Amino acid sequence: MRTPISFEFYPPKTDEQRAQLDRTAEKLKAHSPEYVSCTFGAGGSTLSYTSETIRHLLQHHELEAAPHLSCVGGTRAEIGALLRDYRSLGCKRIVALRGDLPSGMGHPGDLRYAADLIAYIRAEHGDAFHIEVGCYPETHPQSDDALVDLKHFKAKVDAGADGAITQYFYNADAYFHFVDAVRKLGVEIPIIPGIMPISNFTQLRRFSESCGAEIPRWIGKRMQAFGDDAESVREFGADVVAGLCERLIAGGAPALHVYTLNLVKPTQMVLSRLD
Repeated sequence: MRTPISFEFYPPKTDEQRAQLDRTAEKLKAHSPEYVSCTFGAGGSTLSYTSETIRHLLQHHELEAAPHLSCVGGTRAEIGALLRDYRSLGCKRIVALRGDLPSGMGHPGDLRYAADLIAYIRAEHGDAFHIEVGCYPETHPQSDDALVDLKHFKAKVDAGADGAITQYFYNADAYFHFVDAVRKLGVEIPIIPGIMPISNFTQLRRFSESCGAEIPRWIGKRMQAFGDDAESVREFGADVVAGLCERLIAGGAPALHVYTLNLVKPTQMVLSRLD
């Protein structure tokens, strides 16, 4: 049976970026994604871009599109208006996140945590939205310890989450251990692995340091050995990520969620290696 797949995009801000997203969405449609999602900038910096992108993905590309919704910096009224807009567009999914407070912003918003946001969505819209939440197999970078992190995750599930998408990782054991741990807490919702194709290793390493995703030492050393050979980096990266996907699927992962960064080639290189 085919493993369901979904793709994450970020909202383009320029005409060039919009054209790139259109090319990527058009080509990735061939993989029949279950849905696509669109990220939400910290503090609402891409608020209008997110809703515009969701509308475009729904109407132009005819894809089921799920907006990311953050509670950081937003009032109940602002979040409520967004939810009504998304529902009127025909959105059936929401990716509900706490979000990160941008530096210099002192107001965290009316809803402080993702669990509060989920409870608000349920109170206002019942079961109108399938709600996905985030989770961290290698522990949230701001969490005191792994047990506290698990409890925060369970609070989101108890508030009404339907499914979860993980932060990306390159160690399959981290995912399997996380799933086992939350199952012991009584969590039964699907835990979807987040998959990050490797294209620019320098950029990936910098991003991974900020979000707490560990890059195994052996991968880093191999990447360093390739130096400026970008094609070898892409080929090796695709082999590594495809192998990770195969192990996750074999181990029971219910679906895959690919962080595309709006680039088609790295994602296609991984998917072409999978059956």
